[in-house]
Amino acid sequence: MNPKKLKQLKKRVKKAHAVTKEVPYISELTAYRDLFDAFPPIKYLINNALESDRLLKNGLLPQPLPRLLLPDHIQDTIFQAVNAQYPQGDPRGDALWNKYTDALPKLDAALRNFRDYLEDTYGMWSYVNAPFAKALSDYIDGAPVLELMAGNGYISKGLRNNNPTQKIYTTDSQAWVKENETGKHPVTTIEPLDAIEAIKKYGHDVDFIIMSWAPDKQETDWEILQLLRSEYPDVKFLVIGEKDGATNSKKFWQEAQLNQDSDLAKVNQQLHSFDLIDEQIYLVK
Repeated sequence: MNPKKLKQLKKRVKKAHAVTKEVPYISELTAYRDLFDAFPPIKYLINNALESDRLLKNGLLPQPLPRLLLPDHIQDTIFQAVNAQYPQGDPRGDALWNKYTDALPKLDAALRNFRDYLEDTYGMWSYVNAPFAKALSDYIDGAPVLELMAGNGYISKGLRNNNPTQKIYTTDSQAWVKENETGKHPVTTIEPLDAIEAIKKYGHDVDFIIMSWAPDKQETDWEILQLLRSEYPDVKFLVIGEKDGATNSKKFWQEAQLNQDSDLAKVNQQLHSFDLIDEQIYLVK
């Protein structure tokens, strides 16, 4: 076999292998994109989700996402399109209408589950998009940083992408490795330290400490805040999460003094929410 044909064969084998490894969720979204090809508002949402998956699969930070919610009047739009294609009473129109309306609730559920897919597949909890990472890097302005509970390290990766020489300590206890994908697919080097250990080791060497999506079923975040207040009062503590919602303990939100000054507000503008979870970044005292 000549080299050119061998190269072509390898490409076909590689492509076939990639197709067989495509996860059911992505296959489902791709099928819905094909089904609703005639409806740009739907294709737009699906293509954004698929592009985020493609970037993450290739080790890159994704771009911001629009709200992954179907337009309010999408059924009316589809009904008008079917009526324009087939006269009323035409069985082909009825069959097409039924096909669309049967799929819509499933597509709606799939789009709403995109964050679950990111958590299950990439161990990505906070949606760290590239513009947010750039804005956060500008805000920190090269100061040394400690990231706690880093998971797979997306925040630290984003900071390093924007400032390769910045001193960044990326840490995680990796206690969740057996339960989900957090810690299994690191995108940067992560030191296996729990949050308290990490602060005691690096707290005097950094200007900023970052914590994102602390668990809501334990009060480690409150213990961290007390430690910082008592022994590291000059360190700036940045927290990413949903106040009184999906992240952090109730005690933490009750006791934390939250601040979002004008500079941090610029960072927050890039932390786009694509679902019903309103994650934000706070400077915490």
